[in-house]
Amino acid sequence: KTKTHSSQTKLQFPINQIHHLLHKNNYTKQINTKTPIYLTTILKYLTTKILKLTNNTTHNNKKTHIIPHHLQLTIHNNKKLNKLLNKITITQNNILPNIQTILLPKKT
Repeated sequence: KTKTHSSQTKLQFPINQIHHLLHKNNYTKQINTKTPIYLTTILKYLTTKILKLTNNTTHNNKKTHIIPHHLQLTIHNNKKLNKLLNKITITQNNILPNIQTILLPKKT
């Protein structure tokens, strides 16, 4: 029975798909066979870290479901994650952070 790279390394993330994306987007001319495995491990670590912290945020707010806003709060409140992910946009959040007061409607 043929095993995929993901099952051989016990990672749930699709190593072959990441390898394909690295080739497709022409990040470099050659890709070592271990590169997608390493990158997948990093993605798994970051995902696990973010979800654990978000779970704490959700629990502290006495909520039972994680919503996009909880993810944004978690990233924003963690110095290292905020530095790493400060340019991402979390869709379906309905809350825009750091709106300049000049852009807000004037109170009458």
